Amino acid sequence: MPSRRRFLAGTAAVGATGAAAGCVAHEGRKAGVREVAAPQTSRPSAPVVPAARTPSRRPNFVVVLADDLGYGELGSYGQKLIDTPRLDALAAEGLRFTDAYAAAPVCAPSRCSFLTGLHSGHATVRENPWGPGGQGALTEDDFTFAEALRALGYRTALVGKWGFGPERPDQPSHPNSRGFEQFYGYLTHKHAHEYYPTYLWDNGRKQDIPENRDGARGTYAPDLIEDRALGFVDAHKDEPFLLFLAPTVPHAPSRAPRLGSYADEPWTQPNKAHAAQVTGLDTLVGNIVDRLRTHGIDRRTVVLVTSDNGPHEEGGTDPDLFDGNGPLRGYKRNLYEGGIRVPLIAWSPQRVPAGTTDRPTPLTDLLPTLAELAGAPAPSDIDGLSVAPLLSAGDGEAARHDHLYFYRNHSGVTARADQVDRGRARRLAEAVRRGDLKAVRFAPGQDRKAPDGRWEVELYDLARDPGERNDLAGARPAQAEALVRLMRSSWVDDHRRKPYGVSLQVASRNGKFLVTAAFANGSARPWTAARLALTAPDSWQVRSLGTVTTDRIRSGGRFAARWEVTPAADTDQGRLTARGTATHAGAVVTYAAQVLAGK
Repeated sequence: MPSRRRFLAGTAAVGATGAAAGCVAHEGRKAGVREVAAPQTSRPSAPVVPAARTPSRRPNFVVVLADDLGYGELGSYGQKLIDTPRLDALAAEGLRFTDAYAAAPVCAPSRCSFLTGLHSGHATVRENPWGPGGQGALTEDDFTFAEALRALGYRTALVGKWGFGPERPDQPSHPNSRGFEQFYGYLTHKHAHEYYPTYLWDNGRKQDIPENRDGARGTYAPDLIEDRALGFVDAHKDEPFLLFLAPTVPHAPSRAPRLGSYADEPWTQPNKAHAAQVTGLDTLVGNIVDRLRTHGIDRRTVVLVTSDNGPHEEGGTDPDLFDGNGPLRGYKRNLYEGGIRVPLIAWSPQRVPAGTTDRPTPLTDLLPTLAELAGAPAPSDIDGLSVAPLLSAGDGEAARHDHLYFYRNHSGVTARADQVDRGRARRLAEAVRRGDLKAVRFAPGQDRKAPDGRWEVELYDLARDPGERNDLAGARPAQAEALVRLMRSSWVDDHRRKPYGVSLQVASRNGKFLVTAAFANGSARPWTAARLALTAPDSWQVRSLGTVTTDRIRSGGRFAARWEVTPAADTDQGRLTARGTATHAGAVVTYAAQVLAGK
């Protein structure tokens, strides 16, 4: 059975070592790519386009995803006890979203949807690691916002928490395989709970932190993450970049080496540390903004700050002390508003107009938004909708979702979350918001296929009852049933994606390889001037078996090219790379796939 995998972003653009003949070239070995023997199929992520070919008008992006930061934990969202002056200033100068939503009330499914633009009824990872599926992982078919920008030549980095397994570099769920040229931080969900880890990942290798061995607390990981993020900005200030900054604060355990002004508060130690973590997040974002200003690139950088779910109560932290969910009902793990509604701030001087918006905005909208702002194509089969018109000066209107879908199947439970759910926190649950109406329903256990009559359904009018106190399901059964129908239609057991980018198939035949590369346009607009090229080791012979160019690939269409490859007599295997280039909206985009072909 042929296997499929994506090619590590950032390796395909390494120059070929052999001479090119038309669209056929030869190249030597490149490091950092997982090797698989033919016959096989490979589906890539986007490679590097030389920065010189990328117009300087393209904006930079700094995307900050906090961990368990509640809707009410910033001053701009009503917080009274915790100081967040830098984030509050960004909210005052930029656009504050009052109705932004994480895709799920727990980490892994929320982050998967955030990265891929698919809601939790379609996304690959739909449960946290301790759910029935174990440690979640992205697949070869997942396409992230980083891959979209890499196709245009953006320099991309993830600094902080990835949250998907497995704990090794040579796999399709690794950030380097999902569009991030640079990665520094935590790979797996569990490891990211350590504030004094003995190692962090630096791309494909572990960076030891000996100061933290044997339980010592010598080096605070958030400090290392900040240093690396600032270094990335320094290194790429003169070219378009995407920095995905995913700090682990304020996730439990509440640990902070510096309590600052909270040291003298009459609170428990976990609450003091939690407040310090949130203020530390504020300082981190402020330092990034200061560095942008130092380099004079703040006006061409879009900064987005949000969270992956509602506030937690682990490790002795009391979210009620801080009104961490603001006026909303629920916490992390709940599908009520407090578990899924999150702060979202967009800031860019002279680009993003100041104000607020109440557009219901799921974080799945990030991928198409970044793509539109950068001028990159994006998959047409995602659930997200671009809010780019809201982030540009003028009176732009962003398309609105017909409805928003949320899913929760999580065996972990905390006291407050279970109390809010009235003892149902371990049950599978779904929610849908359509307009101002929102329905939440609880299965009798953890089986989505339980008959509808066994589910408990609730209905709320968020315009009149944002705290979800008055259940209207009994008074409005027809409206409740309409939203339940949307829940049923929003879930797909095996969500099939449209082909996107370059895929590569290699078959052995009489000591030679028959190579077929397909270039699929899964975006909503046609691509023009498309070209496929194949590279192979210097000593191998490559013969084209037909045309390698086409004037146009329609939306949803594909173009294929074939080659016959004769390996050198003294080699058993070699790397083959297929690269596709095309023009989208006047810009060149590049995708690639790579396999190791062996005798």
